[in-house]
Parts: sequence; structure tokens; C-alpha cells
Amino acid sequence: MHELAIAQALVEQVDAVIEQHQASSATSIRVRIGPLAGVVPELLATAFPLAAAGSRMEHAELEFTHAPIQVRCQTCGAETEAAMNRLLCGACGDWHTQILSGDELLLESVELETAPT
Repeated sequence: MHELAIAQALVEQVDAVIEQHQASSATSIRVRIGPLAGVVPELLATAFPLAAAGSRMEHAELEFTHAPIQVRCQTCGAETEAAMNRLLCGACGDWHTQILSGDELLLESVELETAPT
């Protein structure tokens, strides 16, 4: 299950954000996942508590946003949405396309809790 390795990397990245902003913990973490990223959100949600155990984000809520698959046609130049196994131009139907989004796995936002001063 490579989602555990991804969850561990996510914990490291969020920990760096917590450190950078001198916060005490993270309360909410939002991750943007495209259908072509090769990550199953449900498995990542299961792996995250294991990776975050004992960390400053142990009790954080993990949220997901989903990125649509978008392609740019190299023939007509149109930018359209495409289906998972059908990366065709929505305007002219050509298969010469470039993926613009849908393959990303991004840390979108982190809500932090700061220590009272």
C-alpha cells in the first residue's frame, strides 16, 4: 500500500508548515487529488492516522478535493474536460492531447492552531 508512504510524506510536509508558521498543531489538512494521480483517497484516509500518530497533526481532519481531468488539444488548441480512460479533445475529438490537470496530488491548505501568547 503506497498510500502509507504518501501519508508519511504528507505528515513531513505538514510538519514543515507547522514549524514555518510557529504553530502548535494542524487542525485541518486539505489535499487535492486527481483521478490520474494513482492514489486512492479512501486508502490515504486510512493510512493517514497511522502516519500522523504522535505528531502535531494527530487529531487533524483530512479532507480531499477532487481535480477534474482537463486536456489541451494539440490539433485545435481547445481546453476541455476528458474522461479517465478517454483523453480525447471535447471540441474536435482528436486524441493528440496534453494533460493539464487530473494527475495532481497537492497539499492544498493547512489550518493551524497557534499557542496562546
